[in-house]
Amino acid sequence: MALILGSLIGIIRTLPDSPWLTRFGNAWVELFRNIPLLVQIFLWYHVIPAIFSPMKDVPSVVLVVLALGFFTSARIAEQVRSGIQALPKGQRYAGMAVGFTTPQYYRYVILPMAYRIILPPLTSETMNIFKNSSVAFAVSVSELTMFFIQSSEETSRPIEMFIGVTALYVISAFAINRIMAFIEKKVRVPGFIVSAGGGGH
Repeated sequence: MALILGSLIGIIRTLPDSPWLTRFGNAWVELFRNIPLLVQIFLWYHVIPAIFSPMKDVPSVVLVVLALGFFTSARIAEQVRSGIQALPKGQRYAGMAVGFTTPQYYRYVILPMAYRIILPPLTSETMNIFKNSSVAFAVSVSELTMFFIQSSEETSRPIEMFIGVTALYVISAFAINRIMAFIEKKVRVPGFIVSAGGGGH
């Protein structure tokens, strides 16, 4: 959800001659990026169901997924925007020159290169969203941290449980890192290097 929403918002923020869409994208990023994740989870869990009664029947895990998805989508949107803007403008003009519409040159020219550029920060976001899920225990969602708390109370062996849960987080994060590194190696474009300050080749 974060990748799809973040990609759409990131694309919207780079569309030419679309000031209203750009403002909407900017507002989305500023809203969800500047509110702490724990606050957003409490908003989805306590405030939104109180305002919109149909949300009261939504399982708490779904509400946490929505909070995590929207929070991370703002960060991914910024990365997608940066990746698109890092590309040489000639690629956009080349797509227009061969008669592509705006959706077509984004689909066939801009986005394939932009995603290759932003794979390293996407790796970080993938690891972050996994680690950020630990705050879900604050609204009684049974995840790894909640399991640690419950098991510590039941067994009276908090140190062993803490070491085990920490090891699981490390193993999972390392696995994600290796998978994303493999994908990055497979899709990288030889000779294409983008500096932190802008485009290049």
